[in-house]
Amino acid sequence: MFVLELSYTAPLDAVDAVLEAHVAWLDEQYAAGTFLASGRKNPRDGGVILAVAESRARIEEIVAGDPFVAAGVCAYRVTEFVATKTAPGLERYRDTLG
Repeated sequence: MFVLELSYTAPLDAVDAVLEAHVAWLDEQYAAGTFLASGRKNPRDGGVILAVAESRARIEEIVAGDPFVAAGVCAYRVTEFVATKTAPGLERYRDTLG
């Protein structure tokens, strides 16, 4: 499982100019089963995405396809973690240490 933290590197008007394309890209990732949750940070200086994928390399490939990245309006910080405890409904993403 991965936490993707977006930090805006451009003014909000530049971010908003690409927002529609970014949201369409998010929708594609949800449809593919990669993204589980996402939203803006408060204050609005970026966002957070909770994602699943078979590898960090795959997540980095997906992130590279974000229109925000192509437009140069954000930077990503990718954190991989092992979800050993989950809320009901997310059991399929649970992992065990060992």
